[in-house]
Amino acid sequence: MKIKALVIYVLVCVNGLQQVSAQTKDNRFNADIIIYGGTSAAIMAGVQASKMGKKVILVSPDKHLGGLSSGGLGFTDTGNKEVIGGLARDFYHRIFLHYSRDSAWKWQKKEDYGNKGQGTPAIDGADRTMWIFEPHVAEQVMEDFAKENALVIHRDEWLDRKKGVLKEDGKIVSIRTLSGKLYSGKVFIDATYEGDLMAAAGVSFHVGREANTLYGENWNGVQTDVFQHGHHFAKAIDPYKTPGKKSSGLLAGITASAPGLKGQGDDKLQAYCFRLCLTNNPDNRITFPKPDRYNPMDYELLVRVFQSGWKELFDKYDPVPNRKTDTNNHGPFSTDFIGMNYKYPEATYAERKKIIKDHENYQKGLMYFMATDPRIPKALQDKLNTWGLSKDEFTDNGNWPHQL
Repeated sequence: MKIKALVIYVLVCVNGLQQVSAQTKDNRFNADIIIYGGTSAAIMAGVQASKMGKKVILVSPDKHLGGLSSGGLGFTDTGNKEVIGGLARDFYHRIFLHYSRDSAWKWQKKEDYGNKGQGTPAIDGADRTMWIFEPHVAEQVMEDFAKENALVIHRDEWLDRKKGVLKEDGKIVSIRTLSGKLYSGKVFIDATYEGDLMAAAGVSFHVGREANTLYGENWNGVQTDVFQHGHHFAKAIDPYKTPGKKSSGLLAGITASAPGLKGQGDDKLQAYCFRLCLTNNPDNRITFPKPDRYNPMDYELLVRVFQSGWKELFDKYDPVPNRKTDTNNHGPFSTDFIGMNYKYPEATYAERKKIIKDHENYQKGLMYFMATDPRIPKALQDKLNTWGLSKDEFTDNGNWPHQL
């Protein structure tokens, strides 16, 4: 019995070793090019490399492909469209083909959409391109690119930023993710917004604004007395919780710190926000939800902005097809959560997750506040309540954008 037991024990151990060995083997991947990221840039890099006959693996921390392009930013800043070519133009051509089908216009007639783009027409019939789109359409185009080019994509794989970059003679030879997977290649591309792979590999970087003197520039560094795009207070606003009473403390969103000297460098970042895809179609509209953490006093400054006569609430409800919007920040108090992202670039994954959640709570709270608080001008509030989150967008994330 003891001998049989010993034999069984040895077999179990051997089988266990074989399973571990197979698992270890399965966790090692090799390709000519390893692309870290799931953004539009990552997909385009992967497609081009594949077309050139290279073996490619996309290692994406994201579950969704397309980054901001599929995350709500559908009102494209195009400028001179003649300079847009290659795969980027192919993307916009595919958008055009999608909206050329009657079935694409579920919530709106195509002729009722109009043709407003970012300073140029949304639809260029002669060039067979379209520059404005819904989030889920952009994501499907990205998925089509990936499928047609047989891209190997490993989703929800996060780089081990502390010890996951292996180099030889100063060159990256492999990267390891937190799940334990090892990716080896000849070329590595960092196509994330954060630049985590480059940072972990030792590439130098700067967080914030460099001083104008560093590179002989005029528009870097702190910008005082520069009033762009209406993103400033046109009239004086009392900053104290109790108007006129300094001892009551400052309102949320206001700091006592001076902005700094013009042209001076700092560690501050341009503010982040979610690009909201809203709709005014009652059949596809979800009422603005109350966030997990909600404090009306966080938006007291906005009340005073309205009281000063500001009425530009809907100026950046840019139209995308099917009675939806790409809603962006506009005005002195809006969807940008100013100052709350400064630590994001070098934060841990857990810290970033909290920062992202704080931004979500802030924006949800902002929309809920404007939709429900009696101090909001009635005409603006009534109009706002004809809008809501789009029921058919971001369906696996509570209809909230997946990309900050």
